[in-house]
Amino acid sequence: MKKIILASGSPRRREIFSQVGLEFQVKPSKVEEVITKKKPEEVVMELSMQKARDIAQNEKNAIVVGADTIVSFQGNILGKPKNEEEAAAMLSMLSGQTHQVYTGVTLVQQDKEESFFEKTHVTFYELEPEEIRRYIDTKDCMDKAGAYGIQGYAAGFIKGICGDYYNVVGFPIAHFLQILKKFR
Repeated sequence: MKKIILASGSPRRREIFSQVGLEFQVKPSKVEEVITKKKPEEVVMELSMQKARDIAQNEKNAIVVGADTIVSFQGNILGKPKNEEEAAAMLSMLSGQTHQVYTGVTLVQQDKEESFFEKTHVTFYELEPEEIRRYIDTKDCMDKAGAYGIQGYAAGFIKGICGDYYNVVGFPIAHFLQILKKFR
């Protein structure tokens, strides 16, 4: 079995990989992310590709996996909030609405490369200002696209999802495992 390297420092991605029994190493990419695309699905694939290629250039005998997740709402891309005010604004915007979560994944092994994206629709209940403030006080919102993590405190905000739950957590593991078969 080829060595798998996850080019991400995300603890959620590490957890997901471990849940399905993958043996892997973690080597987070430190590449400066450059966005040249406009559509959410193109942005996440572009960023995942940059991360995977960054690590793959020094890993010739491994399958390197890059990933990037964003939230999209009414044509606006929401990344990780820069501060608590931005987190509050994002959560207020998503309150009572349906948004999309996109994760792009790129696998690179020597001259072989494949990218894909997963899209999941997420609907929030109406959030009261004090709910948003309590959540922000947990600091859980600060390192997550769209300022929330479905697998934690914010699970109580979710009215429903249509698509892959693990995509919303940060990595579409089932889709990835299907693509990985081509690299074995």
